[in-house]
Amino acid sequence: MAEQKKHVPFVSSETNMAEFTLRALVIGLVLAVVLGAANAYLGLKAGMTIAATYPAAVIGMAIIKLFKGTILEENFARTVGSIGESIAAGAIFTLPAFFIAGIWNPFFTPGNYVLSAAIMMAGGVLGIMFVALLRRVMVEDIELPFPESVAAAEIHKAGRHGGTGSKFLFGAMGFGAAIQALGQFRLFATSADGLISLSKGNILFRSPDVSPAYMGVGYIIGPRLAALNFSGGVLAWGLLAPLITYFKFGSILPNGEAAWLAAFGHETVVPKIFDWTTTIVQVWKSYVRPIAIGGMLVGAAFTLWRMRKNLITGISRSIGDVKKAAAGEHVVDRIEKDISFKWIVIGILLTGVATFFIYNYFAQNILAALVATIVMIVAGFFFAAVSGYLVGIIGSSNNPISGLTLSTLVIAALLMVALGMKGVQGVAAVLGVAAVVCVAAAVAGEMLQDLKAGHILGGTPWKMQVGDLIGVAVAAAVMFIPLIILHEGDIKMGGTGFGGEHLPAPQASLMAILSKGIVSGNMEWILIFTGMLMGVGFIMMNIKSPMLVSVGMYLPLGTTFAIFLGGLIKGVVEKVNAKKQFNDAQKSRVENNGILIAAGLIAGEALIGLLFAGLAFFEIPVFHIFEVPSFYVSLLVFALIAWLLIRIPVKNAGKPDDPAPPQVSM
Repeated sequence: MAEQKKHVPFVSSETNMAEFTLRALVIGLVLAVVLGAANAYLGLKAGMTIAATYPAAVIGMAIIKLFKGTILEENFARTVGSIGESIAAGAIFTLPAFFIAGIWNPFFTPGNYVLSAAIMMAGGVLGIMFVALLRRVMVEDIELPFPESVAAAEIHKAGRHGGTGSKFLFGAMGFGAAIQALGQFRLFATSADGLISLSKGNILFRSPDVSPAYMGVGYIIGPRLAALNFSGGVLAWGLLAPLITYFKFGSILPNGEAAWLAAFGHETVVPKIFDWTTTIVQVWKSYVRPIAIGGMLVGAAFTLWRMRKNLITGISRSIGDVKKAAAGEHVVDRIEKDISFKWIVIGILLTGVATFFIYNYFAQNILAALVATIVMIVAGFFFAAVSGYLVGIIGSSNNPISGLTLSTLVIAALLMVALGMKGVQGVAAVLGVAAVVCVAAAVAGEMLQDLKAGHILGGTPWKMQVGDLIGVAVAAAVMFIPLIILHEGDIKMGGTGFGGEHLPAPQASLMAILSKGIVSGNMEWILIFTGMLMGVGFIMMNIKSPMLVSVGMYLPLGTTFAIFLGGLIKGVVEKVNAKKQFNDAQKSRVENNGILIAAGLIAGEALIGLLFAGLAFFEIPVFHIFEVPSFYVSLLVFALIAWLLIRIPVKNAGKPDDPAPPQVSM
């Protein structure tokens, strides 16, 4: 075996440079809250989040350079700033499930806030403690490329020579915020519906939502993945919903309240006027979504199966890493110092005790709480290790956190049933286990990604780990607030909150339905099983991401259509690159600038969306320019967003002989 070359960081171990400073910490904490809130907004509405490492690197670097700070301060601020996205991912994938499952209704109470903060804090601390055990071997493993870590480190290095790209990010944030605000002021219609009547049946068409955030997501994931996501929407709204509606209601509507209740049950709200639009939407909610859930289950299992070799290797390696960490190898170099092993063990034990009391509060059963705690610690450790390992291969953006969490949820649910747990207590305990593991795995992946970037730059691991502990504490204390604002704001604007059309929260809805169905034994297995067979069909057709297609079926059509539109715009940019015969360096600049603009559009809309949700929450009226705005103006907005995402990146491609920038992946 060839001898591995000694790692040479950008800042040597002997260099005494400012790193863990108050200004870097404050900047990082602000970024953690802002980027976390933006991702909470995006995840609840679109079912996906964006990696925060890149925006945190660009924004933190731009601010710290104003104060003439050091590159290690930038690295520290980025590390703390990006952890908020991980807490947000864990929160949106699980906490709304407590409301959807009927456990937290109303969603906000002081007790629910304390429980949510405790869950996020426990998961975050566990993730960091586990990563501190695994860091040394993983970041030094030459077989783990850590693509996003390398890109983030190169951005910091490039910033030392003058370029940051922050103008694209901040400019797009302002543009996205303005579009969202004008939509709220009703200058233009944010969507449009059309019903095509065909004999007894009808097809409901919906335009893309006027959403810079959704289009930004589509641009980032590209035309192929955006098309896969939209194909789910086409299947749901163009095939399943019209067919089910036709066969179930073709000859009986409008027949009044009795027909409606017979089809949807007594828990639904009976519309005052029986029309096809309302009926098709209700069919999608009641029948198509459970089918999509079955597809999501198979998609998650298939994703884990395809990664089985990496998963097995990650678990095996984690066991070996614990043995090496427990040996207490004495390290002198600053760039190799982690949190002390003694404090890691104490942190894990204290967190375990805290989660035991949380689970006992949910389950009202000491044995069930003890089993849940053991499952949480074991599953949390292994999935944190697996999460970190997968991030080392494919990056944080592609880390299948929801698939890992679903695996934990099913195991926990079956154990609760075996222990005789039923009803609300059993469902709450299952969701509690899944929530802590989800946060731990998300934080572990993001933390290892940042530690690898710090390893390249010469950051001090223990300082980054302590900084993230502070970031986790702040994000855990704050992240419940944007959830409350979005949920209550949607209700006051006429929506239904989590699980509704405006805040579908697909992962949380899936976890609520699964946990409730397994524990109570009342799951609609025929729809779930049909969806699972559909997912198997997707796999047999060699569809690249069955999970993404199923998520597209679960989301409103306007959402997937807007994401698809963003993907088409990215396809146009790729065609322009080819037509202009750009070299690799120019293509990299176009790619990087485009991702910055797309990320800015997402962040801008998300922040203004939170603002207007807050206004609705506090019942502050909003001025309306038009009571019935026109969709024709919306077409102009689409054109402006397309122009921004095409013209600006291509215009700033640079000259063919300019040096290539680091390639960025979101």
